[in-house]
Amino acid sequence: MSGVNEIRSTFLDYFKKNGHEVVSSSPLVPRNDPTLMFTNAGMVQFKNVFTGLEQRPYSTATTAQKCVRAGGKHNDLDNVGYTARHHTFFEMLGNFSFGDYFKERAIELAWNLITKEFGIDAKRLLVTVYHTDDEAFGLWKKIAGLSDDRIIRIPTSDNFWAMGDTGPCGPCSEIFYDHGDHIWGGPPGSKDEDGDRFIEIWNLVFMQYEQVTKEERVDLPRPSIDTGMGIERVAALLQGKHDNYDIDLFRALIAASEEATGVKAEGDRRASHRVIADHLRSSAFLIADGVLPSNEGRGYVLRRIMRRAMRHAQLLGARDPLMWRLLPALVGQMGRAYPELVRAEALISETLKLEETRFRKTLERGLGLLSEATTDLAEGDQLNGDTAFKLYDTFGFPLDLTQDALRARGIGVDTEAFTAAMQRQKAEARASWSGSGDKATETIWYELKEKLGATEFLGYDTETAEGVVQAIVRDGKAIDSASKGEAVQLVLNQTPFYGESGGQMGDTGVISTDHAKLTVTDVQKRGEGLFVHFCVVDDGTLKVGDAAALTVDHARRSRLRANHSATHLLHEALREVLGTHVAQKGSLVAPERLRFDVSHPKPMSAEELKIVEDMANEIIVQNTPVTTRLMSVDDAIAEGAMALFGEKYGDEVRVVSMGQGIHGSKANRPYSVELCGGTHVGATGEIGLVRIVGESAVGAGVRRLEALTGVSALAYLNEQDERVKTLATTLKVQPADVLTRVEALMDERRKLERELNEAKKKLALGGGEAGGSADQVQEIGGIKFLGKVVTGVEPKDLKSLADDGKKSLSSGIVTFVGVSEDGKASAVVAVTDDLTSRFSAVDLVRIASAALGGKGGGGRADMAQAGGPDGAKAAEAIAAVGAALAG
Repeated sequence: MSGVNEIRSTFLDYFKKNGHEVVSSSPLVPRNDPTLMFTNAGMVQFKNVFTGLEQRPYSTATTAQKCVRAGGKHNDLDNVGYTARHHTFFEMLGNFSFGDYFKERAIELAWNLITKEFGIDAKRLLVTVYHTDDEAFGLWKKIAGLSDDRIIRIPTSDNFWAMGDTGPCGPCSEIFYDHGDHIWGGPPGSKDEDGDRFIEIWNLVFMQYEQVTKEERVDLPRPSIDTGMGIERVAALLQGKHDNYDIDLFRALIAASEEATGVKAEGDRRASHRVIADHLRSSAFLIADGVLPSNEGRGYVLRRIMRRAMRHAQLLGARDPLMWRLLPALVGQMGRAYPELVRAEALISETLKLEETRFRKTLERGLGLLSEATTDLAEGDQLNGDTAFKLYDTFGFPLDLTQDALRARGIGVDTEAFTAAMQRQKAEARASWSGSGDKATETIWYELKEKLGATEFLGYDTETAEGVVQAIVRDGKAIDSASKGEAVQLVLNQTPFYGESGGQMGDTGVISTDHAKLTVTDVQKRGEGLFVHFCVVDDGTLKVGDAAALTVDHARRSRLRANHSATHLLHEALREVLGTHVAQKGSLVAPERLRFDVSHPKPMSAEELKIVEDMANEIIVQNTPVTTRLMSVDDAIAEGAMALFGEKYGDEVRVVSMGQGIHGSKANRPYSVELCGGTHVGATGEIGLVRIVGESAVGAGVRRLEALTGVSALAYLNEQDERVKTLATTLKVQPADVLTRVEALMDERRKLERELNEAKKKLALGGGEAGGSADQVQEIGGIKFLGKVVTGVEPKDLKSLADDGKKSLSSGIVTFVGVSEDGKASAVVAVTDDLTSRFSAVDLVRIASAALGGKGGGGRADMAQAGGPDGAKAAEAIAAVGAALAG
């Protein structure tokens, strides 16, 4: 029992048998401690349990916690690969008691595990205790039988743990293993303690006090236990090694690196293989937990780790991207214990490949320029800061990489001049933002971005987190605090709240601190990287620097995710049905509905809309996982991913894929593949269903679709169903017969309308007489003239009425003026064929229109129509036409 996987399972099984809950490792991005860049110890996920803010259904727990130390005060990056025990990523085995057992049980469990389960020689072990902790000293003698000289009292903070300046704290007890006198070094507390003979393998923290103030410390009512054992160190011990990189896990990774490069891990190349193996672990796990390479925050630390490994791959002579090729070896070693590695393998692989491909171009270009710039420099000289800044700013060559490349030649970098050049560039950029109106308003966000850096977005993986309030803004100005009733905007170091972009609305929810509670009404992106939370202070007082609990409105976020994913499916279905000319021209993803505009030259038929809707629902019911990959924009588009209208993309993009195609060229291929930075469902089935409820025009060649998903779509369908039932009751038929009954009623109505129109025409022509009454027909200049004012006749029916009038005259001219209920008039003039050479119906109807207060009119020589606003002058219009005939 010495393999890493065996050690991990033995540890967890041992504590499970002893009544502990086995708790999965928390993510490397802490959700409950905004002061930490990465999870760096097993107790991080239990912080709020220890402080009493959170209750768990268990009082004892055990974990194998993944940890990273590569940024901030816990930064081991520069040592990794060159020492026996430095890592950026490591696993911390631990057991915890939340007010259950205390020192005696903790020491007993630890000693039995080490000496009995792991079989470590007790004679090789010694322990340390805090110098005033007589209780722990006595317990080690009693339980382990250690002599006084093997229980070392340490008076320094090394053996006293504290969560912070205030809060839980207590003495520690560390367990050391003696590797033998053939290795230089002395026991802890001695002048030679930094040697490698005595190695710490486990630390037991006895959390028994609360630091109230700097001066005041009181006993905790429920003392607790927090322990941590580095799996790499204990694996080395159990495998008879003195170097962590010689354990089975690292041997497998280094062997994969040797095979891929064709270079043995010997001599000067040994460190490069170790760097690659270590950094592969940290890079893969960080990507699996949602961190992607960037130039800000956690993403920047990840990029540094990745590029350091990639630089060593280049030193080994690897001509093509290497890291992604080693990933299967890592997944094979650790995927069973950490299934997130398996789930994210595609994303990790593509991210590593993309970053190394891009970095190799940067590296080649930068090293060439660096070689030119340092041709005349000798050992002990310094590269000027302006040149170093140009390499950084223009060619993307980081300062630390420049320093690393020159270190072998003993050449330094003028970092003060580099910093000065950086400040000059920031000042110029700041000046370019000064202006008026909206531009001036945005200046505050630019200044805050420059001062604070970008906001870390955690919302792809969680809807709750903790953050630190970095800025409070009111009326465009930064303030130190805000009180009840005030509307303010907040900037935090990290957030699970999505900022509106790509058509998706920003999240809402709640932010709370120890002294204030706020409602988040919206979140917007500002200043190229800041997530600005629009809030109202509901209670208390909020201050800059406060730690805050952030909770997204889960139900609203779920509806937003469903609607956003549905737009992707509808988009692809439209392209299948209407053609590949369809492209999204704008969208709105709201919690209640979705709307998006697409390029298409004509209205969509009901049949087309039904097919589109059916196709989208076919993918939804597949309930397949929605996957995300990180790629370059060019590579993503080359693979068929669609870029959405109005979205801004960086060098690296998230590519969201969902569903498996069923029809045509999409069959058995990923259905929807789009570049998108929004939040989406985990599987297509979470959308529920999609229902198109509207299609309209919004501009030339652009159509708008409106649709509903999930419960909103179901509510819509229920409403429609209720309408059908109500209609069926009204019509006194079964719901299934409603359409047949309505069609019959419509036929009956059309028949009645025809009969009514005929009656109206007959009435208008003189009570049913074919030519009208004799007093309605005049003879003007030898021409028969029929002129009449009619009411109750639709303007569209006047022409047929005029046709009938012409037939009744055989030869002559007919003028009808219809007056509507609102007082407007419509005039029709008809001329029989034998008279069109002398009179034009168009000319005559314009005379009638002028009398009605209108202008123009149009038609043919034998039939023309016009209108006018003044129906009171209908008789005058007919008289004007008659006067024109008289000459």
